[in-house]
Amino acid sequence: MTKGILGKKLGMTQIFTDNGQLLPVSVVEVTPNIVIQIKTNENDGYNAVQLGYGAIKDKKVKNPMKGHFAKANVKAVKYIRELRVVEPSEYTVGQEIKADIFETGELIDVTGKSKGKGFAGVIKRYNFSCGFMTHGSKSHREPGTTGPRMSGGGGKIFKGKKLPGRMGGEKVTIQRLEVARVDTERNLILIKGAIPGPKGGLVFVKPTVKPNK
Repeated sequence: MTKGILGKKLGMTQIFTDNGQLLPVSVVEVTPNIVIQIKTNENDGYNAVQLGYGAIKDKKVKNPMKGHFAKANVKAVKYIRELRVVEPSEYTVGQEIKADIFETGELIDVTGKSKGKGFAGVIKRYNFSCGFMTHGSKSHREPGTTGPRMSGGGGKIFKGKKLPGRMGGEKVTIQRLEVARVDTERNLILIKGAIPGPKGGLVFVKPTVKPNK
């Protein structure tokens, strides 16, 4: 069964294993996800399930989404994400997905939005080398030339050129993390190591695509 769950990063802590080893873990709260829609290859061109997570006030739900939730006969949620599946028949609309779909020791991939760091120069953003630090130098932290001179005397900056700009706030996936513990009573998944995003950030947990090294 293809599986996955949406959750909220609560932060990091540390736990002791049965043999006394101290582990740093990230804590993810995974209150039950709701299956809102099932997409099939015959109707939609691909197989997927639509998962919903997070409470939201009714006044913040737009009318088209109210109809979408009413059609599925489920309560409105804040976040909606799709999970590609092989067999959509394994799911039903309104089904709850809980933390117990994962078990201790399982390898997972975690996707989230990295912390935003604001506008940054190329030295911080791309680890460029500094210029001369001597007295009189005018290029201590400048990127230097930005591109080749083109014919006709004009200059062209190619797409993807490493330049100063906004840093962070991007979709990031960390692969092959290990589930350290699953607390089904409190709807928590403890993941060994760090995961992307700030405290309170949305994360998507699913089995790793690289089970074997």
